[in-house]
Amino acid sequence: MAKNFVSNSHESVRMFKSDFLEALSKVHYTVPLYIFVPVILAFTYGAYYYNIGLLTYIGLFFAGLFVWTFVEYIMHRFVFHYMPPDKPWAQRLHFIFHGVHHDYPSDAKRLVLPPSLSIPLSTGFYFLFNALLPPNYIWGFFPGFILGYLIYDISHYAIHHFNFKGNIWAKIKQHHMLHHYQDAAKGYGVSSPLWDKVFRSDFIKK
Repeated sequence: MAKNFVSNSHESVRMFKSDFLEALSKVHYTVPLYIFVPVILAFTYGAYYYNIGLLTYIGLFFAGLFVWTFVEYIMHRFVFHYMPPDKPWAQRLHFIFHGVHHDYPSDAKRLVLPPSLSIPLSTGFYFLFNALLPPNYIWGFFPGFILGYLIYDISHYAIHHFNFKGNIWAKIKQHHMLHHYQDAAKGYGVSSPLWDKVFRSDFIKK
């Protein structure tokens, strides 16, 4: 089996001729915190303002966290890795959104979603969940969902740049490194291997 190109360089490869588009493709790993922690706080205040109740809020919050793990898996497997060989446009989009990360996994500025992608995606999910959930439930569900996203983004950065002594995080890192360096068609869960086990896309780990 032919091996894919992988660079260990920490530098960012240029993807666009346009300086503006190039800037939109890079982001410091703390930027999602500045954008989305206020969102979590605002929705939590909304839960208090609309008086949905503490227990209801907690239940919805953890439901949002759980749903994020599923969305993370589905997005990674079926969107970020969508690259049919007979569709050049899909190959190009795959490289822009995710393929560049597989080619340059140590590029620190392309390890979390840039706001140019995370803001439209989160807005779309907000309207989707708000349409599906009972009135005012979005105020408890969405902050849990967004926290799940932040855990995913920050842990993804940490997995690539830090060594973990704790057994749980070491296993999570091993799971993601196998996705990068052994088989990119397995191990789609980043913050959790749960759905890889459910859908049988996990690795056989010794």
